[in-house]
Amino acid sequence: MNRSKTKRVKYSKIIAGTMTWGAWGKKLSTEAMADLMHFCVEQGVSTFDHADIYGGYTTEAEFGQAFAQSGLNREAVQLISKCGIQHLSGGRKNKIGHYRYDKDYIIWSVETSLKNLQTEYLDVLLLHRPSPLMHPDEISEAIEKLKQQGKIISFGVSNFTPSQVDLISKNVPVEVNQIEFSLTQYSAMFDGSLDHLLIKEISPMAWSPLGNVFKEDTAQTRRIKILLGELSLKYNATEDALLLAWILKHPANIYPVVGTTTKSRLEDAVKAAAIDLELEDWFLMLVASQGHVMP
Repeated sequence: MNRSKTKRVKYSKIIAGTMTWGAWGKKLSTEAMADLMHFCVEQGVSTFDHADIYGGYTTEAEFGQAFAQSGLNREAVQLISKCGIQHLSGGRKNKIGHYRYDKDYIIWSVETSLKNLQTEYLDVLLLHRPSPLMHPDEISEAIEKLKQQGKIISFGVSNFTPSQVDLISKNVPVEVNQIEFSLTQYSAMFDGSLDHLLIKEISPMAWSPLGNVFKEDTAQTRRIKILLGELSLKYNATEDALLLAWILKHPANIYPVVGTTTKSRLEDAVKAAAIDLELEDWFLMLVASQGHVMP
């Protein structure tokens, strides 16, 4: 099957981030990973976000082994992976952390991810971070070949500015930009990034969608938590779900990438899609984060 001519990939509204499934986090066993995959799919979370570097280049292979054991239908899930970061781990002889986007490397990286994930294709390949030395023509040659071979369906980027997205999309369509976005890291909403994605009809995915609300005790997070306590009662929802609902209300149609491995928090994340924040409540949350009244 030549999947390069199939329709645009449809993602689950909440995406499961796998960065902490392996060595960089919970160190889940094969059985625990397979069980978590089944739970995600049962909750309607069918899209799984990877990067080759996760776990020091080990998590993809662990996930692949668990996926093979899970018995899940490959066509029922969507697999995202990223390439380009040369990490100082995983047996690679890198002298320094850097980025690499030559044609041969991109193709090799995708083929390695396919082998590790035990799949014939990626639903989406993302360039993990921009490099000052990347050339759109060389990148497009790699992407076109991978699409023709049916090894990737869609192509996108991660952490790219609007001008960098335009540069890469010179010869090949960019369908995704995965960026940091949350109630406490909302710069993409004011620096033109989300406007650009909306205009270009590029799907935004948000990593770290809960921001630092539960990681730091600051004046900002205290203001947010006070408000979330009030809104939790009003909407009969958890604080996690409200933070995701705030993201989901944005007209750019953002897909939060949720990194938790805790089943109850995954359930809360899914419930966020059913929360329709009132307009003024949405702005109350923004003001609580900013610390000043909107002009």
